[in-house]
Amino acid sequence: MKIAVASEKEMVTEHFGHCVNFNIFETENDKIISSKSIENPGHKPGFLPNFLNELGVNVIIAGGMGGGAIDIFNEKNIEVIIGARGNAKQAAEQYLLGALKSTGSVCHEHQHSDQCEE
Repeated sequence: MKIAVASEKEMVTEHFGHCVNFNIFETENDKIISSKSIENPGHKPGFLPNFLNELGVNVIIAGGMGGGAIDIFNEKNIEVIIGARGNAKQAAEQYLLGALKSTGSVCHEHQHSDQCEE
């Protein structure tokens, strides 16, 4: 399984589309076996969910995310976990332990992306 964490370097970012990079964790038997960081190729509506799908991502973790992106991830059968905070690797490890649950922190307006609902 591949877990992508929308990040600012090693930390979970508040808004999925405006992240600096994606930390991608490859897992086996609920353990991280490898990781890499991929620079965000750009924020265009609908682009990033398809980009991550093409990379084989099964789970996306972020602080907040717009409803349109969530819908596309759902169509691609990619699990969305929003409301995460802190270190990206720790968030992925918490997910693998079943301890990280989505809070439903959906961003409704891009011009207010710094004020995503908690």
